[in-house]
Formats: sequence, structure tokens, C-alpha cells
Amino acid sequence: MNTINSNNSLVLIIDVQDKLVGMLKDTEAKESAVKLAKAAGILNIPSIITEQYPKGLGSTIEEIKIALPNAKYFEKTTFSVLKEEGFSKILNAAQKKQIIIFGIETHICVLQTAIDLLNSGYEVFVVKNACASRCEDNKETALQRLRHAGAQVVTVEMVLFELLEGSKHVNFKEIQSIIK
Repeated sequence: MNTINSNNSLVLIIDVQDKLVGMLKDTEAKESAVKLAKAAGILNIPSIITEQYPKGLGSTIEEIKIALPNAKYFEKTTFSVLKEEGFSKILNAAQKKQIIIFGIETHICVLQTAIDLLNSGYEVFVVKNACASRCEDNKETALQRLRHAGAQVVTVEMVLFELLEGSKHVNFKEIQSIIK
């Protein structure tokens, strides 16, 4: 088991889109996703944002777009983005082995993408409090399944402090202000 290394990581944001966020009962996942996006922008962690059928579900929420102006966007209709033509080429070009993944819905698109990433040899870190499903039982069952499959289930703060490695990091105060 490895800790997250900022030089070997990529952030993969799954379908944090207007209509999907609007169906959630709890705002924690949205708020956590925005915190991670802001941190990824500050720390220059490469980021890919997927959008499931944006014509019907809307685009990625504005807060994430603002936080990650240099992110690559990838439109999809499959639940696992790895099954979309062209995605593996983008992922491979990043040359990162650790994938920090989160989004909506945990038990569908996050689950299937994370399993495909594991099967492709990536280290997968699923950010529990930045994931959501309409039904909490579906989310928790998906997280259990992902643990058994070999993914590491983590929290926003775990990710941020592993990326920083210590309080002497040049961006420590800026990152710390995101979580206060």
C-alpha cells in the first residue's frame, strides 16, 4: 500500500454535473469535490473531468470549472470512462500511476471506472466524502466493493495532507485554508 505522491498522481472527477448534483440530498460530496478541485489546481495536479451525456445532465458545476481551468474534459455515454474510445490514450499520455477518483454516482460511474482502472494496473484512491449516490446504501455498498477490489478508500483531508507531505510545503497554508 502506497501513500499518494503528488508527482505520480492524476485527479479524475466523474460527472459532477448540474443535474446530478441537483438530485443529491446532501451537499457534502459537492463541497468536498470543489475542495479537491481547488487543491489540484493549486498543486498543479493533472486533472481530467468526465461528463455523462452533458446535453441531458448539464455540464460540470461552475465551481470546479473555475478551480481547474486547465483540466481536460471528456464527454461519455458509457458508465466506465475507460470504455470510451480515446480516453485511455489521454490517460496514458499523463504518465501517472495513481488515480484520485471521485464524483457521482458512486455505485455506477465511479465504481465501474475505478474497477477498470484497477484492472489496468493503476493505484486507485476513491475519495469517500467527495462521492455521492442518490441512495446512501448504494454508495456504501460500492465503497465496500471497491475496497475488496483493491482500491484505497480515502477522505479529502487524507488526500490533501498526503500530497503536501509536511507543513513546510510551499502551498501548505493555501491548502489548509481550503479545509478550514
